[in-house]
Amino acid sequence: MLSNRSFNLTFQVDLTPMEHATSFAMRGLNLLGSLFLFVIGMLVITGLIFFIIDITQTKSAIRRNYPVIGRFRTVFSKLGEFFRQYFFAQDREEMPFNRAEREWVNHVADHGADVVPFGSTKVLSPGTPIFANGLFPKLQDEHENLPAFIIGKNTRHPYAPKSFFNISAMSYGSLSKPAVQALSHGAALAGCYLNTGEGGVSPYHLEGKCDVIYQLGTAKFGARNPDGTLNEERLRKICENPHIRMVEIKLSQGAKPGKGGILPGKKVTAEIAEIRHIPEGLDAISPNRHIDAANPEELLDLVHNVREVSGRPTGLKFCIGNPLPIIDLMKAIKQRGEESAPDYIVIDGGEGGTGAAPLPLIDNTGLTIRESLPLMDDLLREYGLRDRVALIASGKLITPADVAWAFCAGADLVNAARGFMFALGCIQALKCDKNTCPTGITTHNHRLQRGLDPSNKAVRVRNYVKSIKKEVEVISHACGVDGPRNLTREHLMIIQPSGRSKPFNQVWDRSRYQD
Repeated sequence: MLSNRSFNLTFQVDLTPMEHATSFAMRGLNLLGSLFLFVIGMLVITGLIFFIIDITQTKSAIRRNYPVIGRFRTVFSKLGEFFRQYFFAQDREEMPFNRAEREWVNHVADHGADVVPFGSTKVLSPGTPIFANGLFPKLQDEHENLPAFIIGKNTRHPYAPKSFFNISAMSYGSLSKPAVQALSHGAALAGCYLNTGEGGVSPYHLEGKCDVIYQLGTAKFGARNPDGTLNEERLRKICENPHIRMVEIKLSQGAKPGKGGILPGKKVTAEIAEIRHIPEGLDAISPNRHIDAANPEELLDLVHNVREVSGRPTGLKFCIGNPLPIIDLMKAIKQRGEESAPDYIVIDGGEGGTGAAPLPLIDNTGLTIRESLPLMDDLLREYGLRDRVALIASGKLITPADVAWAFCAGADLVNAARGFMFALGCIQALKCDKNTCPTGITTHNHRLQRGLDPSNKAVRVRNYVKSIKKEVEVISHACGVDGPRNLTREHLMIIQPSGRSKPFNQVWDRSRYQD
């Protein structure tokens, strides 16, 4: 009897903590082993499926000849873009903007203007501009305040921009709602103007109560009839808003000269469709040119009509290719009279821009801003229109040196787009056309937009503008003049292949563009 009770008692004794741990570990190992076998099995099955798909498909020779393994070529090509940007490319190697340029914009957007230690890292390659500082630069309190620069003096509502550096054309649609909100509020904080881009005026452009330039593209979004002609009543209503300060008739842009704007249908939301007066969900493709402006005479008629209806200074934006049509336009203006001229002209460089476009147009169409800006300045002077028409430069000008160069070459104002994208947080992921922008700038995916805080980015926009203005003024004072608009070609030297520099006037050959 006693032995039986002892036997039963033995079975009632609890396991020790060590035994519990061992038992738990064994169960875990068994579970991991089973999971490992499951994963291996799934990989084998997946590999077999890909093997069959690859060896039977006919589109890719690499995948057909090297099934499964050939797929890694595409993966590594995609990853190469990432590794080059963060690990392998030197600070001044990347395109379209190198790490040094991006980091400079990012730094000043966060902290304002700054100094750098231990000298320049820039290689003075042929074509590099060097500013000719004077022996007796202007003291900080010695330079004079320049008079207000007024555009469209003879219009009903002339405009005096408060800033010589401003936000270039970027549409709501190409950019996300929070990106446009940040630009609008940032422009108001900085005192600069914001160009709507050809997508029309959205509520978000006006939200910050900054000065706004309404760009009237070839599709006339926002003020169009169904056939693509100008709807005067819609234009008049848009320009009743006091924050609309000028109208810009866009003929072409640097990203795709000779081709209209492109907004993929997946970006044409109901709201964007309403703003642009186009169908929702369909690609928004602007025509190559304004259908009611096929020659200089018709273009000047359009300028006159828009200026009369809007009451605002009205200008043109284009990327120069063949200069002869520009010369024809100058002749038409002189024949009609100076009052027929556009109030300003924006010259965009052919270096490509924020817009999505076919590669040949981005890479190989249109003169660069380095060539087209001084050319336009020469043409306006040659035809006696330089005092009548303001000249604005736009095209990959994102650093103080770029902006100061533009003033030396003849600009009255400078617009930038991609510099402001960096201020918004752009990491140059090159996903602008895919609606998958990781920073929320060029996507309508609400989850990705959530990462972009307009209030924070507005401050960065302001800091960027203030830094550019301050440092361009530093360059102009070093050259011995009162401000950027006093810079001339005599203040600019260009590095030659020999390593020596020459004055810009000696390098620039206007005779190549004679009629």
